[in-house]
Amino acid sequence: MAGKSSVSKDLLSRLKEKNFTAAVVGLGYVGLPLAMEYADAGIEVIGIDVDGSKVRVLKTGKSYIGDVPSESVKNAVDTGLFTATTDFSAVAMADTVNICVPTPLRKTKDPDLSYIVSAMEHILEYLHKDMLLVLESTTYPGTTAEVLAPMVEGKGFKVGTDIFLAFSPERVDPGNAQFTTKNIPKVVGGVTPKCTKVATALYTGVLENVHPVSSAAVAEMVKLLENTFRSVNIALVNEIALMANRMGIDVWEVIEAAKTKPFGFMPFYPGPGIGGHCIPLDPFYLSWKAKQYGFESRFIELAGVVNGQMPHYTVDRVIEALNRFRKAVNGAKVLVLGVAYKKNISDVRESPALDILQLLSKRGALLSYCDPYVPEVREAGIVLKASPFNAGTLRKADCVVVVTDHAAFDYKLVAREAKVVVDTRNALKGMNGNKVIKI
Repeated sequence: MAGKSSVSKDLLSRLKEKNFTAAVVGLGYVGLPLAMEYADAGIEVIGIDVDGSKVRVLKTGKSYIGDVPSESVKNAVDTGLFTATTDFSAVAMADTVNICVPTPLRKTKDPDLSYIVSAMEHILEYLHKDMLLVLESTTYPGTTAEVLAPMVEGKGFKVGTDIFLAFSPERVDPGNAQFTTKNIPKVVGGVTPKCTKVATALYTGVLENVHPVSSAAVAEMVKLLENTFRSVNIALVNEIALMANRMGIDVWEVIEAAKTKPFGFMPFYPGPGIGGHCIPLDPFYLSWKAKQYGFESRFIELAGVVNGQMPHYTVDRVIEALNRFRKAVNGAKVLVLGVAYKKNISDVRESPALDILQLLSKRGALLSYCDPYVPEVREAGIVLKASPFNAGTLRKADCVVVVTDHAAFDYKLVAREAKVVVDTRNALKGMNGNKVIKI
């Protein structure tokens, strides 16, 4: 794979002509789908990841991401449009670099930028003039301009002239077949106006809809607003669910009726907690940054508290369900249906199911789970292998807890065979009976 950096035309011209080599650093749920979009557009792309096992799998033409078919990877590898490596020296051959690495929170809810900084340090070793760097990892407003730009200029390059630097938030929704990397509108903001223009040209040649904004900070804020909006509204409906339970009102019926209003209402649904790589974490990036300006983001903090209580509330409902049969949770056989953070995917990151399993384990419950997408759980001190979903498995349990409503689960079978069910997703709608307890 040969880089295009020696071509006489400037980068902006080559991007418009799709005559360049791209690099994607971090080949996870964000990076690998993006790399495949480059290859699908006929652009040579180098995938870089520090995880050698991922690189070895990709080199064989196989995918480990549910939304990326192995057929796509194999075709990209066979045509020479995609190569995977652990060697950052490949950056020297690239004209553009997308940084798609994790951005977790520390236990103190402070941003952990170590993955971004580490990736940048490796990239800087092979940085060359007339190059575009785009950060896609979710972070607080100001990261691109305040952290990455000084690193670039510390190497003697001028941002906006020699090197172009921008932020474009990932909007990946794992398991969503309707909205993908290709057709989800792409927001992009540069450190300078020229950076925005160059980054817009990059995505315009690959994705269907690009929406430039005035700065990298605006683009960073966009992502945090999107997920804070969801976090706060989920917390609101979770609190309404707790309230409705006290009042003896079915919150699910309330929501179904409320959403008939054709304006001024958007339905959100209660659940056992929030999970995934975005909603539980991203709002706290904004909250942390706001404190530096003397601003307390009360909605964000309160939403975190409410959503964080839902696994505990779910366990309380399990205890209530077992009490109906004069059964103590200590020694009870509890079967959890679904441990992924959302339906029909294998991702368990920040899944509330892990908290529920841990809380039940501390109370002495004998645990098992079914999840067709997750063969094994090794998280939060819990080590379990998936049980087969069948009538026998359901009958063995003293209590069944629906945590993730996978399409593979037959809820009529659950309603028929389970002794008692705690349904956190309204999956057994219309099959309530006395043995179904909703959150």
